[in-house]
Amino acid sequence: MDISIVIPVYNEAENVEILHRKLVDVLSKSKKKWEIIFADDGSRDGTFSKLKNLKPVKVVRHRTNFGQTAAMVSGIKESKGRVIVVMDGDLQNDPEDIPKLLYKMGEGYDVVSGWRANRKDTFSKRYFSKAANLLRGFLVKDPIHDSGCSLKAYKRECFDDLDLYGEMHRYIPALLRWKGFKIGEVKVHHYKRKFGKTKYGLNRVLKGFLDLINVWFWRKYSTRPLHVFGGVGVLLIGFGSLFGFYLIYLRLIGRISLVNSSLPLLAILCVIIGVQFFVSGLLADIAVKSYFRIKNGNTKIKEVIENQDM
Repeated sequence: MDISIVIPVYNEAENVEILHRKLVDVLSKSKKKWEIIFADDGSRDGTFSKLKNLKPVKVVRHRTNFGQTAAMVSGIKESKGRVIVVMDGDLQNDPEDIPKLLYKMGEGYDVVSGWRANRKDTFSKRYFSKAANLLRGFLVKDPIHDSGCSLKAYKRECFDDLDLYGEMHRYIPALLRWKGFKIGEVKVHHYKRKFGKTKYGLNRVLKGFLDLINVWFWRKYSTRPLHVFGGVGVLLIGFGSLFGFYLIYLRLIGRISLVNSSLPLLAILCVIIGVQFFVSGLLADIAVKSYFRIKNGNTKIKEVIENQDM
């Protein structure tokens, strides 16, 4: 299989048939082998009934609504293509842009992301997206303009060692860039939603922000958690110890009385919390080393060349 199109959907009954027809029209012009996979994330509006009657198609159905990232992962696991194209199921992405992504990938890129240069969303959605892009660029050094665009093409090996959960689909290009993959982007069309309701809201904004912090922390400290937890612990232990000795000094020279004072408790508390942070850092370091040992680092190797001819 050359190309797998993966579309996570949730309550998109009015859109899936139209999108499938457009995809078949575009893909039929290609000489490559292709497949279309819809990942139904527990829809309750008849989306699954519509999907069952489409041909050709593969449908992955969740028991309930687990989120867009989970649906995308389920679709990717069922795919067989050497290139995986992911897109939204709300007709805001244009299937006609898929050949542009594949052409760009032919220039040597591992990932090609769509860039909605002329977005057709509401003002509030564009505002939050722009703010998120600025924050994302500051924290995770995202290499593309529009990480929130769902229309992206990936080489299959991009997902060999990639753990996705929560709302992490937004940060896949940044995660892959840290792993050494080459990221590109092309401008794509974007249309207003005609049918159904948007799934974008404050709840997703909050989840996306928390996942952004998680990505930032994982990038900086995934291989050295002792540096952050141990560092905080050492600072607290140092502060508590110095503060305690200073109180003892003031008491010895008669400057203050520690009777009925909570200041010694504050010094002791800082030392205790500092020790807990330091121990937590040690345990996290052990856990991370075990994680990477189990995961095996072979996916960091892009290629191995062996010449045996004399």
